[in-house]
Amino acid sequence: MTYDSREILVEFSSAQNLGYPLLQDVDVVHVKAFGILNDQYEPGHRGYGIPHPGVFYVSADGVIRLKFAVSGYRERPPFQEIYDALLALDDHGG
Repeated sequence: MTYDSREILVEFSSAQNLGYPLLQDVDVVHVKAFGILNDQYEPGHRGYGIPHPGVFYVSADGVIRLKFAVSGYRERPPFQEIYDALLALDDHGG
């Protein structure tokens, strides 16, 4: 999720052949609602609105079933941890 323009997102997605849309949050509404706003930057700073890096798993009915977020951009949730959590959801009807 980013505050970049729709044009930048479409261009990047196309250039990388992602096959899925990227999320835009110009007014930081969603980043705040999800509780992932990186508060290192104040409003007015060019970095304001950047979320903490992470992964959401949203079920087909629109419910956030898993959320992994970390505090720094140099870290990412370990893939195996995410995969194991997804498997556990599946085992329990998720």
